[in-house]
Amino acid sequence: MTQFSRIGLDTSKAVFTLHCVDDAGKPLLRINLRRAQLLPFFKKHAPTVVAMEACGGSHHWARKLLALGHEVRLIPAQYVKPYLKRGKNDRNDAEAICEAAGRPDMRFVLAKTEDQQAQAMVMKVRTTLIDQRTQLINALRGHAAEFGVIAAKGISKIPPLLTAIAAETTIPAIAREMMALLGQQIDHLNNQLAALEARFAAMHQANALSQMLATAPGIGPIIALTFAIEVDVSAFETGRHLAAWLGLTPQEHSTGGKQRMGGISRAGNERLRSLLVEGAMSVITAVETRGSKLATPWLLAMLARRPKKVVAVALANKMARMIWAMMTRREVYRRPTAAGAARSTAAVS
Repeated sequence: MTQFSRIGLDTSKAVFTLHCVDDAGKPLLRINLRRAQLLPFFKKHAPTVVAMEACGGSHHWARKLLALGHEVRLIPAQYVKPYLKRGKNDRNDAEAICEAAGRPDMRFVLAKTEDQQAQAMVMKVRTTLIDQRTQLINALRGHAAEFGVIAAKGISKIPPLLTAIAAETTIPAIAREMMALLGQQIDHLNNQLAALEARFAAMHQANALSQMLATAPGIGPIIALTFAIEVDVSAFETGRHLAAWLGLTPQEHSTGGKQRMGGISRAGNERLRSLLVEGAMSVITAVETRGSKLATPWLLAMLARRPKKVVAVALANKMARMIWAMMTRREVYRRPTAAGAARSTAAVS
């Protein structure tokens, strides 16, 4: 039986392409397998390194292959692309995955368990339902405006808007009926979201790591539970590595010894990044409106010299590093000391 040193696996719904190499990187086998043939193929071969792009179904196959004794390496798709030769096809993709997996400095994604994916679904479904509700609200407000009935933004303005639509006799009956139908769908989504919020709160209370993260300013149950479930900080050497993975560090365009830093890279998990920026904005709003105790010298100095949204991104970067430190040391949030605040202010000025 041929012993493979590494296998690049390009996954799909029905057909899977394998690129198998020896210790020297020489191709030994290139083959396409149907879905039903994949696991039998790996069962009859000795355990080896199997590399895949980190995508929706990759974690499922990673669990299956790990159970067979293979070593699985999941690679972000953007790290595979530089190794892709001209002409994109399944065989070239599998070869690029195999080549990327053999790089000594390559970074990999840890395979998620079924429980981790199931819990993450609660948050993803909640986001989907909120998006659907927003779409329905915008449609309702737009249709109502066509008949001269307007309302301010916000979910709380929908019941008065529906009442005004029902009372407006100049609107044709069929139009009122359609807008009432939209209102019913919004109410249905509100009920579903309320049920998800209750489930979400129970998950947060049952997760000690999530409750620990929620002690930090700007980090509520949603951010805390999302990081507790979806992020393994052992994959990051420092807090800056986590911030870079989230896309909260500047893009660099340096050459000839001259350093040029641009805007944030926006790489990595967009949902986690947006959650941190929203949390940072909540802190800034509290500081500006209520003079909160969250007004550290660093934050006040930044707000005095930079636009609010720029400050929010900078604060989100600090929050990412703070989350890394808390998760690594398993410690609750500790407010900065006077000496630390002075150093931060000096670094800004």
